[in-house]
Amino acid sequence: MTPSDPNLSLFTYDGEIICGVDEAGRGPLAGPVFAAAVILDPARPISGLRDSKKLTAERREALAEQIKANALAWAIAECSEAEIDSLNILQATMLAMRRAVEGLAMLPTLALIDGNRCPQLSIRSEAIIKGDDKVQAISAASILAKTARDAALQVLHEQYPHYAFDQHKGYPTALHMERLRLHGVSPVHRKSYAPVRALLAAHPDGAAA
Repeated sequence: MTPSDPNLSLFTYDGEIICGVDEAGRGPLAGPVFAAAVILDPARPISGLRDSKKLTAERREALAEQIKANALAWAIAECSEAEIDSLNILQATMLAMRRAVEGLAMLPTLALIDGNRCPQLSIRSEAIIKGDDKVQAISAASILAKTARDAALQVLHEQYPHYAFDQHKGYPTALHMERLRLHGVSPVHRKSYAPVRALLAAHPDGAAA
């Protein structure tokens, strides 16, 4: 059985302890990028795990609570806007994933990573394209990363309500771009991202209202 097999065992791979790893928030113009790692418990299966983007917000929240209650181990990590601007989003995402794996209370022997790249880890890792819909441990990680990031953006909304982070979660929607042009670039925007960089170039002193 190969790592890309959609029927990949949910809990074991050649007798190893598997953790699923996924990220949330690579595309937004603001806020941290989040990653999560999850080791599921075969004795406590969770029904309905799938790619977090295919679930409603309410369903994600309910599943996140089940994952935290029933998984053998889970961890959530992030990389800040400053780290994203310093490292670039790919390297920041890889670092957040590594932090999540290293934050697990139980040591896995194999990390299954959603996508086509793996972070540098002290354990073996395998990248699985669209793994968040193929491997339940990755689905679980996807859900934890997404719900954690949504919660963080809600906090940013309370700090900077004029940007409407609660509505677009930092993604470059028409509403977000309108608010950016109106209020300028805030401290939580990713200054290395092209739309934000362009605004800063046009208005070097443009700060949050």
